[in-house]
Amino acid sequence: MTDQAMNFRDDRHPADSYEDVLARETRPVPDYMREGRQLGDGAMTVATDRYCSPAFLEKEIRHVWLKTWQFACREEDIPKAGDFHVYEVAGKSLIVVRQDDGSIKALHNVCLHRGRKLVTGKGCRSEFKCPYHAFTWALDGAYKSNPIPWDFPHIEPDEFSLPEALVDTWGGFVFINFDRDAKPLLDVIAPLATDFERFDFANRYRAIWVQKKCRCNWKALSEAFAESFHSITTHPQILPGIGDANSQFDCPNDYVSRQFSATGVASPFIAPLSEQEIFDHLTGARTRIAVDGGVKLPEGATARATLADLARQTLAAETGKDYSDATDGEMIDSILYDVFPNMSFWAGHVSNIVYRWRPNGLSPNEAIMDIMILKPVPASGERPRPAPVFEIGLDESMTLANDILGPGLAAVFEQDMLNLPQVQAGLEASETGRLYLGRYAEQKIRSLHLMLDRYIAEGEAAQS
Repeated sequence: MTDQAMNFRDDRHPADSYEDVLARETRPVPDYMREGRQLGDGAMTVATDRYCSPAFLEKEIRHVWLKTWQFACREEDIPKAGDFHVYEVAGKSLIVVRQDDGSIKALHNVCLHRGRKLVTGKGCRSEFKCPYHAFTWALDGAYKSNPIPWDFPHIEPDEFSLPEALVDTWGGFVFINFDRDAKPLLDVIAPLATDFERFDFANRYRAIWVQKKCRCNWKALSEAFAESFHSITTHPQILPGIGDANSQFDCPNDYVSRQFSATGVASPFIAPLSEQEIFDHLTGARTRIAVDGGVKLPEGATARATLADLARQTLAAETGKDYSDATDGEMIDSILYDVFPNMSFWAGHVSNIVYRWRPNGLSPNEAIMDIMILKPVPASGERPRPAPVFEIGLDESMTLANDILGPGLAAVFEQDMLNLPQVQAGLEASETGRLYLGRYAEQKIRSLHLMLDRYIAEGEAAQS
């Protein structure tokens, strides 16, 4: 460990660090769980107009949203030839469509005649015919016909194909990039792809999908899920079962940042609890890890190890697989990998949460959050149908998703959502015009802004 990293450790909460928790594991701990690359020392402030200014959003669209990899859907959303899913971000629209040979294309969802969107939502087509004037393209985007070809002798069919975006896949996700010259996906997500090999994301199905529209900038929305010490005041009900202010953070590469929060240990901000009290809280809360409560811990047993063992048994029964070599952390901890600019993937063997954030159209003051939960395919091998989206509007409560997420998890999200309109209002009203970010616990937020600056600077330099 470098002197710089040691300085960061000295600045942290004196309670057990995540490394201290891992030191008590009874199974070998994979190297990826150890603390990695730090952004480095130094104060960072951020201008509040980055969250409010239409001009700054315009820069983000031109130099970030149209230049970066984003996941558009799951492969299970488009299993057969002709199946399509529309992905929209920052005023752009793509048709992500399965081809006859099994490959996937992302076609710009705009009729080249008079500009109408060709399709909405999702479905299955043998071709894309514009509902306005019947100009028609094949599944691969090749131009086919229009009803009055004699009036369009100037159309060269070979030059009238629908424009395409880049497409790649990983872990059952379909990624797109509007920039045809972008670096390969795996060069960007390399730490994620390597570290998640143990979890077989491709062999999972989407059990839950909730989409929430919010009255805040997309960055303010994503940042609400980029650190853990807000739990002290925003989520006090979860403090008996999670190490919040002593979470571990690092940045494996420029595009990927990570957070490790231990489950089965109490927050350092509440009075000490017995192992039984921690265990009773976690089995009663029933949020992400569903195991039966009512168990009395044997003498010397810990809540963390017992909960992990129960999770191994429950998951083995569901999938028919052996999880005896999985560490406690891989069974129960919150391990989040953020990928620039707008994605977060939870590691681990149990149900995996996936987040996606983006602007709502062209407004700097509205955003969309997608919450997906992936579960392992059952032992039968039969893949359940992917859950459809459940949409929650701008002024609607996350409690509408109680039956989908469960009341405990929905309540946590609702607490976050209640903060965000007030965050946006404060950003717009700020007298100083600056935000001050922590050196260690807000590394993921710092990384996001550093990358935004980098992409915008590189894009503007290329235009000059």
